[in-house]
Amino acid sequence: MRKLVLSAAVAAAFVSSAYAQTPAPAAPAAPASPLSFNVGVTSDYLFRGISQTHGRPAIQAGIDYLHSSGFYIGAWASSITWVKDAYGKGSVEIDVYGGYKNSFGGGDWNYDVGYITYNYPGKGSEVPTLNANPNTQELYAALGYKFLTAKYSYATSSHFIGWVGGATGTEKTRGSDYLELNANYDAGGGWTLIGHIGHQKVKRFFATAAINDASYTDWKLGVSKDVGFGTITAAYSDTDSKGTCTSGGGTNAYCWGNIGAMSGVSLPTAGFKDVSKGKFVLSFLKTF
Repeated sequence: MRKLVLSAAVAAAFVSSAYAQTPAPAAPAAPASPLSFNVGVTSDYLFRGISQTHGRPAIQAGIDYLHSSGFYIGAWASSITWVKDAYGKGSVEIDVYGGYKNSFGGGDWNYDVGYITYNYPGKGSEVPTLNANPNTQELYAALGYKFLTAKYSYATSSHFIGWVGGATGTEKTRGSDYLELNANYDAGGGWTLIGHIGHQKVKRFFATAAINDASYTDWKLGVSKDVGFGTITAAYSDTDSKGTCTSGGGTNAYCWGNIGAMSGVSLPTAGFKDVSKGKFVLSFLKTF
């Protein structure tokens, strides 16, 4: 469930030309490659404030292609545990996305529109009335001004990350959406101050005395530092998801177990943990 990093402008980087000792016309600068790669590791993979690894570390990697016109495509993957925990199979997430981004207003304003698919190869079978196919597709649109970016995501798939809706658990959760505001302030010297707040709405989720509403608000504060060979980020994230959670279960919709799931038969029966609670996360990212 990768959160796309929105650039403030679409530009190509140019290397400086070398001059001979005698005056001579400079050779045309070569544009940077439109293809880029990234690899990273994190102490806990969070998607919209929810741990995808039951509080454990994850390794991640991606590839992006950005055309000079502003059109882009990319793919990103991460190790996860929640799909295996809930469905009995699957330990990898692969996101594929594409869209268009550009800037205007002298470069102070920027926008980004696109489509992303979250895919979970090897997932087990859904448990009828309890969970659905976790594969999810979303449309997204973002508008940015300087270091601030507002983004809206809308689920077009029949279900959002496996949530089912209605009193009988047979309704679709298509239309679930996420509205967020992000701040990435360049403090100089390779330091960036990070702020985030977002609200996830799970459409038609049926809350009862046994399970609270799956909709929630999340927030994050942190800092990142470019250390030359990569970027280190330290941040604290939390949500207002409510309900109880013990090792045997609870009323919090994000009280997720990791023991006993049987593909297509039953959900976890033990090892429950509140994966929405506040946590400090340390991560490293290398782009090349």
